[in-house]
Amino acid sequence: MSKRREAAEPEVSASERLLFGGPLRYDMGWNQHADAFLALGFRAMLTRLPGMLASSLRLARQADARAARMLLAAELGRGVAQAVSLLAVNSALGELLTGPDIGQRLRSAAPALVVMAAVLLVAALLRATSTYATGRLEPKVERLATELYLERAANVELAAIEDHAFHKLLDTAQYGARSARHMIGYGAQVINAMISLVAAAGVLTVLHPALLPLLVTMTLPSAWSALTNARRHYESFHTWVQHARAGQLISSLLTEPGAAPEIRVHGVGPFLLHHFRAMAETAEAEQARLSRLAARTGLIAAAWTGLATLATYATLGALLLAGAMALSVAGTAVIAIRTGAASLDTLVLEINQLHEEALFVGDLQRMYVAAAERAIPAGGEPLPEEPKEVRFENVTFSYPHDADPSGGCPGTPPRPALDDVSLTLPLGRIIALVGENGSGKTTLVKLLAGLYTPDRGRILWDGVDAARADRRLLAERIAMVAQDFKRWPFTARVNVAVGRSAAPMTEERLAASIAEAGAGEVVADLPRGLDTLLARNFSGGHELSGGQWQRLGIARAAYRRGNILIVDEPTAALDARAELEVFEKIRALARGGQTVVLITHRLASVRHADLVHVLEHGRLVESGTPEELLARGGVYAGLYTLQAQQFTARVPAPRPG
Repeated sequence: MSKRREAAEPEVSASERLLFGGPLRYDMGWNQHADAFLALGFRAMLTRLPGMLASSLRLARQADARAARMLLAAELGRGVAQAVSLLAVNSALGELLTGPDIGQRLRSAAPALVVMAAVLLVAALLRATSTYATGRLEPKVERLATELYLERAANVELAAIEDHAFHKLLDTAQYGARSARHMIGYGAQVINAMISLVAAAGVLTVLHPALLPLLVTMTLPSAWSALTNARRHYESFHTWVQHARAGQLISSLLTEPGAAPEIRVHGVGPFLLHHFRAMAETAEAEQARLSRLAARTGLIAAAWTGLATLATYATLGALLLAGAMALSVAGTAVIAIRTGAASLDTLVLEINQLHEEALFVGDLQRMYVAAAERAIPAGGEPLPEEPKEVRFENVTFSYPHDADPSGGCPGTPPRPALDDVSLTLPLGRIIALVGENGSGKTTLVKLLAGLYTPDRGRILWDGVDAARADRRLLAERIAMVAQDFKRWPFTARVNVAVGRSAAPMTEERLAASIAEAGAGEVVADLPRGLDTLLARNFSGGHELSGGQWQRLGIARAAYRRGNILIVDEPTAALDARAELEVFEKIRALARGGQTVVLITHRLASVRHADLVHVLEHGRLVESGTPEELLARGGVYAGLYTLQAQQFTARVPAPRPG
């Protein structure tokens, strides 16, 4: 590790250790860019510049080809206008500084002055055109990049979303859309600075060949200063990004509705404020360090620039004294040198910015590629129109460590969530999946829904292997009410209709679904009925209780009208009376021909199931009707007896007075 990199390593604050367990060095992907950026030199900048400009123009053309052409033409026109302006200045100075009569000089210089005025007007119009085109392009580029990001992310397999490495790529790539937007402006400024520099250099070469090296000599110190400071800031950003996110997390906790009750009851506010201040002061120390280094670098660059400027004007004076240059040419040279120096300064700064943004756009493009590789496959075999059963044949499935709900230890092979499971789900019945936490029930229904594919074994729909079936058609057959189903921060109407968002939203379908779920009272109690916003953090928003949300979730599944309804702990948030009502609704759905796959810990609730499968440690241990399993005296009977004892255990009689 270099001394510069070591100097950028921050001290670990006491708050960082206490709250987050040590230094915050989450790998967001920036470290793979740091070396590339720190290695950036003048030759590397020139080598990478065409590719970066081509990337910017490609993004702009995809978003709005007309605005892209307008922007490019405007910047090219501004460069040409600057060259013409410098030549007109040289002509005007030549006329004004020669000749005996001032009136004659003015008349001779008038055409050049008119050209200068016209060029200034054209340049102003071109600048306005460039501003308009940039303002039109930037939001479109960001929208296009964001849409592609979201579309690709929403279309990957569930296993990809749960994969730690892929999620890090998602985290990094989310900055790419904003960077794509910034690249448009930086790219335009780079093109303008390049053309302006070429114009100034061309004019200087025409005026006197010795002037061009002087331009470069004057500009090199400021270019070195800009590049050095940009390197430091980027390296600091990479090192401190997680620390900054942690500070934002603490500040958001102080205003988060979910944390508000405990903050007030337990008095957590002063504690969080203290640590927010401590972490902010640590970050401020890093900014002070960067400022000291920037000031030192700026002083060195200023000294170099002063010496180079002195040498430049001394050279101009020597050329004048030697008669090798006319006074008018010297005046034009001074203007051209100052213009060229400013253009070169701008060019170095903007290339730095363009390169930095291009790194994040590169992350976005890598995410596009990775998401395409892990996308849900399109097409496949059709499923039977009216299948009789779904059969699991020797199905084994293991979660990767990062997604393992059981929290497997790194370095050891994960324990299978399902291990050689073979069972049948007869369709048109109520099937219950029973077992303790971690037995594999939820994993099994996720495999049934096509969210995962087995590591080994097959899932057959009347002989059609689900692994070869059209995954989107398979999903059409499934409706799911998970225990932790999504509570969308939209209206109650949308929370129901999102069950089948592609279908036309009709009042009849909504009413029928709400009635099937027994959610009529929930909707009737809402201030604006189905149009009530179910998000308290918005104006006019309303919050539901857990039981009310449960009913709305069941209504969502009813609205979907899938062939198979998967219900995971449907009554977890309901009281006893409401629980009976919900199970009656579920039985009614089954009587109507819908298959219900029920996961519940309340074994008394599965007494109406047609078939019960009992899982233990990822294996199928029992199958049968509730009566058969109770008579058998196995795992199901043991669990049932344990729960029954909670309600039949004797309560000691109160002692007499």
